[in-house]
Amino acid sequence: MSGREGGKKKPLRQPEKQAKEMDEEDKAFKQKQKEEQKKLEELKAKAAGKGPLATGGIKKSGKK
Repeated sequence: MSGREGGKKKPLRQPEKQAKEMDEEDKAFKQKQKEEQKKLEELKAKAAGKGPLATGGIKKSGKK
């Protein structure tokens, strides 16, 4: 049986990732991301209480 082999082949096993120590830059980056996420959540909550942003004005039909 040369050429083809039946069935699925198992993927090669990946070595387990070691828990690397985070340096100061990584810690600062993670902190910044958390702060930005909090700001976005606050803005979403604030925007949810209001009505639609673009209201009023004259709506034009597509007909000429």
